[in-house]
Amino acid sequence: MPVYEFECSCGTISEDLVRVGTRSITCPQCGGRAKKIMSPCAFELKGGGWYADGYASSKSTISGSASGDK
Repeated sequence: MPVYEFECSCGTISEDLVRVGTRSITCPQCGGRAKKIMSPCAFELKGGGWYADGYASSKSTISGSASGDK
């Protein structure tokens, strides 16, 4: 079961381990109904090897060295 974030109308944001289809839970602060929210993603593509700085630049380097000087 995944961990989801829920927000209540009282302003409380909480995390809970629930089934995928769960849309709301009971707020741990006020006992009201807390709805599932989309949380920001912390995933970033950094470093070499990605298309913009890895694959594109390696092709030009290979073709440049193939015609190389003697």
